[in-house]
Amino acid sequence: MTAKNPDYIVVEGPIGVGKTSLARRLAETFETELLLEGAEVNPFLERFYQDPRSGALPAQLFFLFQRARQMQELRQGDIFQPVRVADFLMEKDRLFARLTLDDDELQLYEQAYEHLTVDAPVPDLVIYLQAPVDVLLKRIAKRGISCERRIDAEYLRRLSDAYARMFHFYDEAPLLIVNAEKINLVDREEDYQALVEQVCIIRKGRHYFNPVPFTL
Repeated sequence: MTAKNPDYIVVEGPIGVGKTSLARRLAETFETELLLEGAEVNPFLERFYQDPRSGALPAQLFFLFQRARQMQELRQGDIFQPVRVADFLMEKDRLFARLTLDDDELQLYEQAYEHLTVDAPVPDLVIYLQAPVDVLLKRIAKRGISCERRIDAEYLRRLSDAYARMFHFYDEAPLLIVNAEKINLVDREEDYQALVEQVCIIRKGRHYFNPVPFTL
């Protein structure tokens, strides 16, 4: 690790792809602050999974206010902190809003968004994790969070497509697109170290990480 490492790293991707686990490990590697979106503290999230029609708006507004506050705190934090790692990008808030809200709710959400001071810092690197829907479903089932049991393949397909569209046009920061289908960035040291090497050399542009899985 050197002084030239990215100062602000964001890990993103659809539910179940492993972004929070990777963000935790990166924060340990860089010995730095970890900023998590904290889905488990959203009191409306379980209602959303049970009844998306009635639960989408309160769940989304809670996330909006929470993320805006986190971005403000990040802006006001120690400017000499060498590295920060987060498991969410502020742009994801609108992605989920457009995916889950009807037209009237989306209009209300946009009004709330416009009245907030969302001055999100631009990351030095965004790591976008991708995996097929069947892999996401298996990982969601494996981690066993009760409210996520209602997540189905169709919702994950729509979510993955929305992420793909967002990052197809994303050019705000250097971007590392990772095929996370067959690699294990948490438990397999070879996979993780290969990724860290990429993190330490990327300074601009769009890059792809699709290593051959390690086998014995």
